[in-house]
Amino acid sequence: MEEPCSPVQRFRGGTITLEDRMRMHRQKPVTIWLTGLSGAGKSTIAFELERQLVAQGHACYVLDGDNVRHGLGSDLGFDPRDRHENIRRVAHVAQLMNDAGLIVIAALISPMHADRAMARGIIGAGSFIETYVSASLATCAGRDPKGLYAKALAGEIPAFTGISAPYETPVNPELVIDTASLTLSDSVARIFSYLRQHSLAVAA
Repeated sequence: MEEPCSPVQRFRGGTITLEDRMRMHRQKPVTIWLTGLSGAGKSTIAFELERQLVAQGHACYVLDGDNVRHGLGSDLGFDPRDRHENIRRVAHVAQLMNDAGLIVIAALISPMHADRAMARGIIGAGSFIETYVSASLATCAGRDPKGLYAKALAGEIPAFTGISAPYETPVNPELVIDTASLTLSDSVARIFSYLRQHSLAVAA
């Protein structure tokens, strides 16, 4: 695993370095990028992971797909071009937050390989932890916490991922979290185990 990198840092005119911020926060900043179908459990995992990280004294923040669309992506729709732009914006925000020394948890469907690869390139391969939150379409549709699958199946939502728009399963993610078989506690514990194993998001 490469050391966390910071492409934006070299364009900044300030004298405070990423290493300075790592020492201040006593952690190595990374972006944990949760991808998966709607209803797979991305946001639930993200906010519980954030809660536990903060309880341990870490500085972190969740970029949730639904929340960022209220502001950062409020002008975007859900066609492939707009999805690409939404992910590009979120990735740049995550990279800036990493450059500030923060741990970022991004929870977005991000259905396309190319868009996730773009996010990895923006954030930096050594700082990007692609985490596939795995749950079958039937499982997600059965949960349907927002009633979206029912609407999509009724034709009320066009281009809905998993129904009328594709989801490209990650080929070689850093982590796979199967929420059909793992509890929330076990899911978060698996992420913590990965972070500890790779000496990431821990005191520097």
